[in-house]
Amino acid sequence: MLERLGEMMDDTRYQLAFQIILHAGNSKSKSMIAMKKARAGEMDEAVELIALAHEDLNQAHLIQTTLSQAEICGEPVDMNIIMVHAQDHLGMAIVMSEVAEEILHIYKTFR
Repeated sequence: MLERLGEMMDDTRYQLAFQIILHAGNSKSKSMIAMKKARAGEMDEAVELIALAHEDLNQAHLIQTTLSQAEICGEPVDMNIIMVHAQDHLGMAIVMSEVAEEILHIYKTFR
């Protein structure tokens, strides 16, 4: 994939950024729903949603890692407002996942 990244960015500059936004957004939503399920006492569903959130987060992180590796290998990556937005989404999804895990732990402990 690294050898084609330069071509991909030329052909579809924003495709990878939008994929990060998609997966990070899905992860964040699943983390939020997991916390609501935990609050309602539906712990099995909450745990499953956290696992699904991690899968989406891993997909977003994989794309980010691919972009980082390309940059390290001398293939410049376009930095535009959409990519900045994608990185913001990814950062928020990571934080939300960590918070959701802690919230689930608290609900498990006190129920």
